Amino acid sequence: MSARDDVLAAVRGALGPGRDRHENGDAAASRAPEPPAAPDVREEERAAMLDQFAERVADYQATVTRCAATKLATTIASALHGASTVVVPPGLETDLPGALLDDGLTSQDLDAADAVVTEAAVGIAETGTVVLDHGPGQGRRVISLLPDLHVCIVHEHQVVPDVPDALVRLDPLRAQTWISGPSATSDIELSRVEGVHGPRRLHVVLVRD
Repeated sequence: MSARDDVLAAVRGALGPGRDRHENGDAAASRAPEPPAAPDVREEERAAMLDQFAERVADYQATVTRCAATKLATTIASALHGASTVVVPPGLETDLPGALLDDGLTSQDLDAADAVVTEAAVGIAETGTVVLDHGPGQGRRVISLLPDLHVCIVHEHQVVPDVPDALVRLDPLRAQTWISGPSATSDIELSRVEGVHGPRRLHVVLVRD
């Protein structure tokens, strides 16, 4: 027996029976099974945040519809049911046949429209607020203020937990419109009146990424 054989025999004796499987090529078989993967906590938190956003928006008496990206066009069409004149801003990624493009429409034209469809810059879960910074797909401020129904598209990746997180995503030099539910006010007797300063109806479409 060589010195190498002596060393290997001593190692085998120290490891005990069945521990050294190297020569047979099945060392992996002697390992303990891998523990199950821990749940993705961040994914769970993200889902809870999106649920909170939908709940907060609904608290403002707005309508919330959640859909897959492949169902966006049909979801918007359903939200617009009964609207004969629909205004869309330049750059809106969703094709809406028959919609009227805002290429400088007058206030009278917009006031006569039944609905407007825009995208959003960010959604805030804590407050249920939708923010427009009037980039492509969002249009001028006036188009989201005059028609009676505003359908606003918010993608899940645009939703953030709170206002400070939203401010980080927004350019302070751009005009912004912060929307928390339909336009509403109340008189001295606290009677709620909707549609005084903007659309009477807000429909937020939350799109799964």
